[in-house]
Amino acid sequence: MPNHLIKTPCVGLCSTVYGDLVCRGCKRFHHEVIHWNGYNEEQKRAVWMRLEQLLAQVMVAKLEVFDPGLLRQQLEARKIRFVPNQSEYCWAYQLIARGARVINNLEAYGMVLMPEFRDWELPDLRDAIDREFFLLSEAHYQRYIAPGFLKDAIGG
Repeated sequence: MPNHLIKTPCVGLCSTVYGDLVCRGCKRFHHEVIHWNGYNEEQKRAVWMRLEQLLAQVMVAKLEVFDPGLLRQQLEARKIRFVPNQSEYCWAYQLIARGARVINNLEAYGMVLMPEFRDWELPDLRDAIDREFFLLSEAHYQRYIAPGFLKDAIGG
């Protein structure tokens, strides 16, 4: 039962069933999607931590969260799912992912776009963030995970 206390990062858009090594929805690796229910809490936290670090890396380059409390209030008021103990930059992503088409003033949510992104439409920015997050996850997989699978496959 303890391994069910940490929720799955799944967003219901799994592409690993189509052969992707990194899910285009949640950005987990194929083996993490397959074995998630068998992972203990430490393994699940490690996955969540990697996802948080990669997403926050992308988000920090795009915007500044100047009032995390206001952002959290807005997420709660709009009933947008977020992980409270994650970085406020992950919260910002959840807001943009769910509200890109209806948000007119990011400052009302406690954040502002970096100057080079201020002319971007939020749906375009959301899509760019998602692509960059996916590419970082894929690069992480190729750098750190794939060599281990290859080594195991050839008996090294």
